Amino acid sequence: MANGILIIGFAQCIAMWPGVSRSLVTIVGGLLVGLTMEAAVEYSFLLGVVTLGAATAYDTLKHGQLMLQTFDHFSLIVGVVVAFIAAAISVKWMVSYLSRHGLEIFGYYRVAIAVATTVFLLTTKMKWI
Repeated sequence: MANGILIIGFAQCIAMWPGVSRSLVTIVGGLLVGLTMEAAVEYSFLLGVVTLGAATAYDTLKHGQLMLQTFDHFSLIVGVVVAFIAAAISVKWMVSYLSRHGLEIFGYYRVAIAVATTVFLLTTKMKWI
């Protein structure tokens, strides 16, 4: 399983490319190494906790004083608690949904967004190149 963990970790690195979903690539990486959909989704979101926790710690060290000057301690604590509860509910729902329906709809969504973005960029007068 150690090789599988490395493959999922390398898949997560693909998400550094702008527009690539970290959750999606780690779920697909989990499926490629033989995890069930439910296990792959749970593993993906556990990786997200570590990744987002590290990013939050970095931002807190970098901007912590500014946050404390802008918001009081109570507001920050309430924000963290509400975000945790919302995340727990969302993850539980997403694991349940993907276990029943799979990733197909998300594939269609990503293709539709790519087509819409391409059409927008090709038809606007913006200088994007």
